[in-house]
Amino acid sequence: MSPSDSTLTANPVEAAFRALLARVAEARPRERLDLLERAFEFSWRHHADQRRRSGEAFIMHPLAVATILHEMRMDVVCIAAGLLHDAVEDTPATHEEIRAAFGPVVAHLVAGVTKIDRLDFSSQGARQAENVRKMLLAMVDDIRVILIKLADRLHNMRTLRHLPPDRQRAVALETMEIYAPLAHRLGMGKMRGELEDLAFSFLEPDAYEQVRRAVEGRRKVSEEFLAQVRERVERVMAEHEIRCRVEGRVKRFYSIWQKLQRQAIEIEQVYDLLALRIITGSVRDCYAALGVIHNTWHPVPGRIKDFIAIPRPNGYQSLHTSVIHESGQPFEAQIRTEEMHRTAEEGIAAHWKYKDGQLAPESEDERLAWVRRLVEWQREMRDPAEFLATLKVDLHPEEVFAFTPKGQIIRLPRDATAVDFAYAIHTEVGNRCVGAKVNGRIAPLRYRVQSGDIVEILTQAGHAPSRDWLAFVKTSRARHKIKHWINLNERRRAVEIGRRALERDARRHDIALKPYKEADWVRAGQEYGFLRSEDLYAAIGYGKLSARQVLARLVPPEQRAALAGPPRATPRRAAPSGAAILVRGFSDLMVYRARCCNPVHGEAIVGYITRGRGVAVHAEQCANVQNLIYQSDRRIDVGWAPRAESPQPVKLAIFTDDRAGMLNSITAVISESGANIRNIAANTGSGQATIDVVLEVRDLQHLQAIQAGLKKIAGVHDVQRLYKL
Repeated sequence: MSPSDSTLTANPVEAAFRALLARVAEARPRERLDLLERAFEFSWRHHADQRRRSGEAFIMHPLAVATILHEMRMDVVCIAAGLLHDAVEDTPATHEEIRAAFGPVVAHLVAGVTKIDRLDFSSQGARQAENVRKMLLAMVDDIRVILIKLADRLHNMRTLRHLPPDRQRAVALETMEIYAPLAHRLGMGKMRGELEDLAFSFLEPDAYEQVRRAVEGRRKVSEEFLAQVRERVERVMAEHEIRCRVEGRVKRFYSIWQKLQRQAIEIEQVYDLLALRIITGSVRDCYAALGVIHNTWHPVPGRIKDFIAIPRPNGYQSLHTSVIHESGQPFEAQIRTEEMHRTAEEGIAAHWKYKDGQLAPESEDERLAWVRRLVEWQREMRDPAEFLATLKVDLHPEEVFAFTPKGQIIRLPRDATAVDFAYAIHTEVGNRCVGAKVNGRIAPLRYRVQSGDIVEILTQAGHAPSRDWLAFVKTSRARHKIKHWINLNERRRAVEIGRRALERDARRHDIALKPYKEADWVRAGQEYGFLRSEDLYAAIGYGKLSARQVLARLVPPEQRAALAGPPRATPRRAAPSGAAILVRGFSDLMVYRARCCNPVHGEAIVGYITRGRGVAVHAEQCANVQNLIYQSDRRIDVGWAPRAESPQPVKLAIFTDDRAGMLNSITAVISESGANIRNIAANTGSGQATIDVVLEVRDLQHLQAIQAGLKKIAGVHDVQRLYKL
């Protein structure tokens, strides 16, 4: 297919573009549209011979992304970048061509959303981390980068069914872990909701279908109920001379499922399953409308939230209250102004500023401030896993509002501790904190701060952060600062240990180190990829290298004979021949599975050099990984040997209905899979049951087959792996 003049008039691609052009012209009559026409022609020409997995012309994807951006009320420059966003990634077009044809702003936007696929990465996780890092860096300069990426991801999720199952799950998981929370962090409620529901349908198809059926089964009754309540609200508001418009909504599927899982309740007990949005003309009318609602129906105690007085960090503002209808049906009322409603739906896309061709976001906008902080911290994060873990923590918005003794408001995530509070005040306060007073009473550092608490941090000069704090802090700021302090002190100690080990081995072999200068140490270190002598000493101190290895690189050939003899120190015991786990690049390191997670063959794993006990191997998903691996210098690349091994124990938690025969059904599925059951226990209550079972599996594929089989049992709601046996 070619976008020549002879084919344009009757072509569906051209028709789709002309429809988009007409909509943009109507919404932005003062902007020149020739940029869009040139961008479309360039994109179509370069994608001419490409097709998507669905079979449709590839150009329809950039057109769909551009249409989503128009629906988000983006400007012509942003829409043009949406048309071009895949040109560099999927065609021979270059950034230089984009810049020459469309200018530096469009080129910057396209570069920001182009994946880094032409570099060599050690793992898919490292590639993902660098792509996200690159996108965030570009986003700080121009927020439209992330808006284009979200539009791109939304259309890809809408058409995900055309990909193979393994790719469906990978894309859906990334969407759920990064892109949906990112949209939420930017206040884009509508975008976040659709991304979550789409990802949910691929990640948990059975649970999705269960929730969908429950909602659809009530849809007619729900719509009739909302219409009746909406009519009454409009009438009582008119009686009190409050001008407003009223909308009804049913809670999204993924949000319903989260609440059902978190609170272990039935769908009938979800108070905000049905909601009315009362949109007024002023803040004063919002509070007046709240009073009218409470005078009309009985409010549910503890369900009133004022996000107007204290907005959420993503900019969301609204009054929330749950009330009980005369029929006994609970519903939620969300009361906000028109401006608040637009912000709730579109988030930062509703408020970005554009002047003289440059984006100028407000410097104090909290929705971007966290990105700037993260970009500053990520410069010190060389480990991709640490960067992604920090990002995932930071993507979840704060839920708790506490106060210092002087009345300063501190925003924290739910379940944040006194240590998180201390670091939110100042790094030095966090480093020196020894205790806390909460509402006038002494509280432990693990205390989980509640909204309304007045927290006073107790400090002591000379006190230092504890490694144990990493096990319970919640904020990325606290975690980063603690790790930073530990890194400095651990590295200082490792450098000293490495230097002493070199001196000890040199004396043992009658080698004088005094003649060797810094350049000699750098030369020896470069053999192992270290550019500074301190990095070399640290590698010895951490156990990655032996002193003899380094001395052999340092001394001239005639002195190396002195190092050929057996060392006096007891060598590390070599890993047994045919070991299931291999340390890449090393053959003489002890290796063992970490007891906290006991990874199974085929699972993603990470190695961690311990002091004197060899390499501990953790499952990548183990909760202890982020707490233990605070120093990237102590990570080491490990992998599975291709051979089969003896079965390994794994613990599963199975959430089910409490019914006769359930335990028998579960044990039958496990037995049919060929797995041995070591232990099984069940807890029941309120018609629900949790069954913990420890079984032996051959590898990850075996485990996944068992989990899939268990999920097919009627009455089984979820199957989760517990990493601690």
